[in-house]
Amino acid sequence: MATYALIHGAGSDAWYWHRVAPLLSALGHDVVAMDLPVDDESAGLREYTDVVVDAIGDREDVVVVGQSLGGFVAPLVAARRPVALIVLVNGMVPRPGERDWWSATRHPVQIGPDFDPVEMFLHDVPADVVAASADHAGPQASTPMTEPWPLDRWPDVPTRFVLARDDRFFPAAWQRVLVRDRLGIEPDEIDGGHCVALSRPHELVDLLERQRTSVVAGRALRDRLDLDEPSGDGQAGDLEHRP
Repeated sequence: MATYALIHGAGSDAWYWHRVAPLLSALGHDVVAMDLPVDDESAGLREYTDVVVDAIGDREDVVVVGQSLGGFVAPLVAARRPVALIVLVNGMVPRPGERDWWSATRHPVQIGPDFDPVEMFLHDVPADVVAASADHAGPQASTPMTEPWPLDRWPDVPTRFVLARDDRFFPAAWQRVLVRDRLGIEPDEIDGGHCVALSRPHELVDLLERQRTSVVAGRALRDRLDLDEPSGDGQAGDLEHRP
């Protein structure tokens, strides 16, 4: 079984994954969810990554899942310790050295005086979960989104992207272009809004498991082909989506 390291998005905490974590645990996986220092202006991407790496500890077969802003952090974790798979869920996909992701990606949604976070993020979430979410939403410090993204390239780790078709904050058409351009892969799509872990946890877990098992199968096939190639010149092909 695998270890799922679940990274929440901006202005949130580990509670974001409370409907997903027990479903993964029921399948026999180890699940780690942590609280990032989202309200600390002194904390940047290094500190966010430290929190995740410390939470994972010495666990193996790690699948790092980053929701929204967690997309900045997931690849940094993969650059620091062994990771089997990166999955971004409606994730922010950075480029090396990028400081202003919003402008660089031409994010199409304006945050004005009439901005309603419930209608934007939670429109498809059950009412009782929406009510409970008020205790887990707060201010987001700007530091991790204004400092340069530190890697020179995306880690050489299999990467998947979950795109929720009903996301109002990251519209689907815009996300598809962004993922193809920045990761060179096709996103895997699912019904639901920006906070799909709260609105459709069963569907999300099913997709995460399909993504994980496809990577495991691809790696096993590649290893077998490598063993069957005595000259060392054979190529198994691109069995995994990688940027």
